[in-house]
Amino acid sequence: MNHQLLLSALVLVPFAAGIISQIFSTPGRMLYTSTFGVLITAVIGCFTLHETYLNGSIFGFSKWLFMDALSAYHLSVLLIIYVLSSLFSLRYFDHELKEKNFRLVQARLFAGLWSPSLGAMILVLVSNNMGIMWVAMETTTLMTTFLICIHLTRDSLEAMWKYLLICSVGIAFAFMGTLLLRLSAKDLGLNPNEALLWTNLLANAKSLVPALVKAAFIFAIVGYGTKAGLAPMHTWLPDAHSKAPAPVSAVFSGFMLNTALYCIMRFIPITETATGGTGWSLRFLIGFGLFSITLSSAFILYQHDLKRLLAYCSLEHLGIIALGIGIGDGGTFAALFHTFNHSLCKSLSFFAAGRLGQIYQTHDMEKMTGSIRVSPVWGIGIFASILALIGLPPFSIFMSEFQLLKAAVDKGQIGVVILFILGTGIVFTSVLKHILPIAWGEPTEKKSHSPDLFSSSIIDIFLVVVPLATLVVLGIWMPEPFQAILTRSAGIIQNVQIIGSFK
Repeated sequence: MNHQLLLSALVLVPFAAGIISQIFSTPGRMLYTSTFGVLITAVIGCFTLHETYLNGSIFGFSKWLFMDALSAYHLSVLLIIYVLSSLFSLRYFDHELKEKNFRLVQARLFAGLWSPSLGAMILVLVSNNMGIMWVAMETTTLMTTFLICIHLTRDSLEAMWKYLLICSVGIAFAFMGTLLLRLSAKDLGLNPNEALLWTNLLANAKSLVPALVKAAFIFAIVGYGTKAGLAPMHTWLPDAHSKAPAPVSAVFSGFMLNTALYCIMRFIPITETATGGTGWSLRFLIGFGLFSITLSSAFILYQHDLKRLLAYCSLEHLGIIALGIGIGDGGTFAALFHTFNHSLCKSLSFFAAGRLGQIYQTHDMEKMTGSIRVSPVWGIGIFASILALIGLPPFSIFMSEFQLLKAAVDKGQIGVVILFILGTGIVFTSVLKHILPIAWGEPTEKKSHSPDLFSSSIIDIFLVVVPLATLVVLGIWMPEPFQAILTRSAGIIQNVQIIGSFK
């Protein structure tokens, strides 16, 4: 199979779908065209993943594009989240159309940016050239900025500008990191067209200038960490997540944050090899991870808005992933496992919050009580997904957090264990205090009386049952192929050669 064709189609089809959606004159056709583009991309992605797992890695366009186990794993998570979010967007905006809260101009904007945002994130994942990866990351910012203010209000406009300005400054830092990384390889005699290829940099990492590589990593972790929402660079995150429409919030939290963290993962093996494998770069991730967990636990205590609460949960869980990578060894495996668990669970949480928000006409948690009696499907969805988010067994988030703790104990990092348990313990009790009334309290007066909100379609049931069932199954049993994928992906971050294949 032509790998170059697969990789190019994977990137270009979502952009084409966004462009084609603009030729239609009705909101429904625009949304379905954009969603169809996402589904076609998912099909192409399945073929690409199969080729990657069969061959170990694939390349295209003079090795400027490639895919290995790490990018393939993140691509599979991205496609799952985007397909689910696209299906949800049809339900979400169908109600908005009926309520006349979603006009033609808004549909045109959403459809024109929704699937191209997917293409930009895919380009990040398949870029072997570190410069192209940076360009793709900046493109994700430009593509997703206006999705925040689909419903134009003063608050959403403020959130959009905060997101654009803070993330643009962060990406500028990441650009400096990319330039410094190229400068560290100036004496290697590499072809200028190949000097920024990740595979070449990793192969020659021992010959890079260590001081420049260290500087490059610092700029990269601050720059890409801003887009990933790591504290203290997270200030855009609560506003953008809470003010964006629910499908956009689901993608932001479900994968866009992971895309930025993925860029940091690509810097780690180069930095560690260039600096002698001392764990220099990993200590930064431990610090940012613990700070993110601690800060999120403090803010979650005082939240009243459901979507804002979920945004701070994103800060906590991205901190957990960063912490796991920083611990290394089994912690890296746990972090990658947590990436999938958090993405799936958080997407469902935003789906449920979005639909319940349409019912109650607010996201104020004090006014959203008794949701299970008001809307059984989405009430169960928000209750179960938040129980999963705070690490309640048998959901798989509990298992990935347990694996992370075990890795920290095995490495004798008792201080990390104590701070982790303290931070997540505060989050557990605080969130539980909020979610119990939302699920089981006395129902408040509903402000929306639209019949479609209280009747559950097959899509609604699918969007709740499938993610929850997956989280329960993975919390009890991990299929061997999935474990092999995680092991290989962790091996790339740790720069360890994994023996065997996916065949």
